[in-house]
Amino acid sequence: MYLPAQKKQESVISDSNTPLHLLQPEYAVPYGPLSAEKIKSDVDRVFRFIEKGQFRTVSYEWGVTYAALLAATQATGDSIYENYVSAHFRSLAEKVPQAKDEWDKGETIDPQMRSIIQPQALDDAGSMCAAMIKYHLKTLHETDAINLRPLIDNYINYILFKEYRLSDGTFARNRPQKNTVWLDDMFMSIPAIAQMGKLTGEEKYYDEAVHQILRFSQRMFVPEKKLYRHGWVESMETHPSFYWGRANGWAILTLAETLDVLPLTHPGYKQVLELFRSHAAGLAACQGGDGFWRQLLDRNDSYTETSATAIFVYCLAHGVNQNWLDPLAYGPVAHLGWEAVSTRINAKGEVEGVCVGTGMGFDPAFYYHRPTHTSAAHGYGPVIRAGTEIINLLKKLHPKMNDSAIQYYITEQTIDKPIFSVND
Repeated sequence: MYLPAQKKQESVISDSNTPLHLLQPEYAVPYGPLSAEKIKSDVDRVFRFIEKGQFRTVSYEWGVTYAALLAATQATGDSIYENYVSAHFRSLAEKVPQAKDEWDKGETIDPQMRSIIQPQALDDAGSMCAAMIKYHLKTLHETDAINLRPLIDNYINYILFKEYRLSDGTFARNRPQKNTVWLDDMFMSIPAIAQMGKLTGEEKYYDEAVHQILRFSQRMFVPEKKLYRHGWVESMETHPSFYWGRANGWAILTLAETLDVLPLTHPGYKQVLELFRSHAAGLAACQGGDGFWRQLLDRNDSYTETSATAIFVYCLAHGVNQNWLDPLAYGPVAHLGWEAVSTRINAKGEVEGVCVGTGMGFDPAFYYHRPTHTSAAHGYGPVIRAGTEIINLLKKLHPKMNDSAIQYYITEQTIDKPIFSVND
């Protein structure tokens, strides 16, 4: 009896017989090196799913998707993504004039055509307009260039001259309360305005983009949290602060999109950059150990949400790639976030865990119980954009495992063994 007992005792792991720091943790998502090939295969699976045509392709969600696909071609060199955009934009450019003639005659037309001809909200105009400008600028000198300028001008005319505003010019809505500012509307308006600055070279567009960013942020950015509240109502003395994930995604994406085109010499550039950096710090502090961000960013019992996580992955990776953010600090955050996002791409290419379209509430239950669905179009563009920006990150920097942790390096290094000290 003694010998078996002795063998059993010797098989127990302890500090005396095992280097415990080398024990492997049980991660909730993959944790380790990434490859551009694997990321592209994930992106391609999503792309093959959206090619099946199960979504409305004239919507703010699809404006995000078109822009993501243009970026995917640039990052990977694969023209299949841009070809998708070209086919859809060419079709719209051909169909809209005829639809407008029918509309002017009082005939009933496709609601998607109507949203182009006569936008009714920023949701109809901003995201599609920004994507069209990007495509227009990229293909301007091609022999068979698509004439998108009439559509672009119609969209920007709505944004600048027809959308409802507060007395100081801030974009607003009259729901759910009179004079309500929605964080979502930063993205539904400002990137298109900034892109018009790039398209025309006219300073007035950059000035308006910066004016809107500062006015939104004055009301909605909460400095102690470094996060944006979802809504602000002019008549409220107390402004409830619900830090909804995807709306914060739209906010930091707006800042990134503006910085991409805003001249360095513009007087508002440093303020926008500082807002981006501050928001990035607040978001990084909210990331969970599973790599995800949550439906309400500061409430760990709310569910993990994929579209917000994907937008944050893109923006943080893009911030590193553009030298706006410290690569050693933010590279691992974006890296882990992509590992999380990749687990939500199922075998069919559907993106799981995406919150459906969401209005505004002033109690937590509203946000906690918003459904998720694979048909929520909000997730597809952000996932593609996140993946391809991580590919760009891998071209620029050198992530490696060091003492079991993902570390980002500015230059290529060879690490023969984990760096470990008994004093660690």
